[in-house]
Amino acid sequence: MQHELILILDFGSQYTQLIARRVRELGVYCEIVPFHYSVEKIIERQPKGLILSGGPSSVTDKDAPRVSKDFYDKITVPILGICYGMQLMAVDLGGASQPAMRREYGHAQLKRLSGKTLIFTDLPEKMDVWMSHGDHVTKLPEGFNTTATTGDVITAIENHERNLFAVQFHPEVAHTPKGKDILKNFIFNICQCSSDWSAKSFIAEEVAKIKEIVGETGNVICGLSGGVDSTVAAVLVHEAIGNRQTCVFVNNGLLRADEFENTLKMYRNNLHLNVVGVDASKEFYKELKSVTDPEEKRKIIGRVFIQVFEREAKKVGKAKFLVQGTLYPDVIESVSLRGASVTIKSHHNVGGLPEKMKLKLIEPLRELFKDEVRLFGKELGIPNEILQRHPFPGPGLAVRILGDITPEKVELLQQADRIFIEELHNFRLYNEVWQAFAVLLPIQSVGVMGDFRTYEKTVALRAVTSTDGMTADWARLPHEFLQKASSRITSEVRGVNRVVYDISSKPPSTIEWE
Repeated sequence: MQHELILILDFGSQYTQLIARRVRELGVYCEIVPFHYSVEKIIERQPKGLILSGGPSSVTDKDAPRVSKDFYDKITVPILGICYGMQLMAVDLGGASQPAMRREYGHAQLKRLSGKTLIFTDLPEKMDVWMSHGDHVTKLPEGFNTTATTGDVITAIENHERNLFAVQFHPEVAHTPKGKDILKNFIFNICQCSSDWSAKSFIAEEVAKIKEIVGETGNVICGLSGGVDSTVAAVLVHEAIGNRQTCVFVNNGLLRADEFENTLKMYRNNLHLNVVGVDASKEFYKELKSVTDPEEKRKIIGRVFIQVFEREAKKVGKAKFLVQGTLYPDVIESVSLRGASVTIKSHHNVGGLPEKMKLKLIEPLRELFKDEVRLFGKELGIPNEILQRHPFPGPGLAVRILGDITPEKVELLQQADRIFIEELHNFRLYNEVWQAFAVLLPIQSVGVMGDFRTYEKTVALRAVTSTDGMTADWARLPHEFLQKASSRITSEVRGVNRVVYDISSKPPSTIEWE
């Protein structure tokens, strides 16, 4: 089935992924493409509408990202410009934008002007909005009308004849309370979309797609990590081809305490998956010996994972496909959307794959965000105890141990992490945070235990709140909880005499430390 599509042209905004999430929440399929995505490709995709995202550049810069000169002439579907997208649209079509006297950032009150408006249909005259811009439009292009202002700043413009609309604020963020209604007006009233994308339709289509790709006799090998993503991917493929999928759950020596044995039992007894458990921890430790660079760690782990999978695939009976739980944020962070922009980090199941891999990839969740995966997992009947698990990185504890990896360090971190998670459950805080874990730092400090001076390791605790992992804030956990977790770790984990709590948000930090 060909779904209705909204395309977002990404100009580098930190909120671009949020726009996609908001559109999908309305039941309309949406994809993010780079700003230089060709007009021909856009037309070929037949979107119902386009959204031009915000971005950090000034439209007046010589090297500012732009669309092609024939963009507005050849694209006939409705276009919505947001922030930088509004400034770009105005300048490209003959208007003007210039740096504001004062950068407008944070809350502002919009006033809708009298006259015909499509973007603010059925919305109040005054609305709270969230601003984040240094430039603003000072002259309208021909055929446009101003439909809203904040003070003396032009905040929204519309050209109904050409189906062009733009807003200076960010309707996608929670700080714009009526933002979802503005997007609804664009998606449904202007683009004439109907909500034809849902969990049920996604599952049915993916199952059909997998059957077609694998065929009636093909065998598949699936890499399980014990996390939500790979589990949902495995169950989805199981729906399509049953026991022709052999799941391989690898103990890379970098899992949490007792996770290998407990998860293996859960896969077999609860989800009835065809699972093989492989202990390859010595193999991973050997390859990681003395490696300290985080990107190198990820690539080594990705390479060894594939070697293990390919070895197991030979036992499966000519398996030709490898299933992975790759998500959209993995793809976005590993593959630069803007050409010259910096890759944040490679993921072991994206950037770490060898060039000449013998197995073809099946990634049924590649276009989904984490919260969507949980929603689809629920539709597939996967129990909450699995779906509500905190995200766990593919490279495991390797990226939570800063510096080189040794079995002794892994065991120490496993103990500290187990205590942290146990106390989150004891205080009924586990489901209040998106992700929580301990990090072993390459730092030793002086301490006192009994009458003895110690010089031992430091553990950092990290807990964040988020909806999709693209942005995150540090969790304001109660002091009583932090005191209990810290006390237990320093008392019970031999080799640790100091515990610190990470209060960094994403951005500017990432959730994981490496």
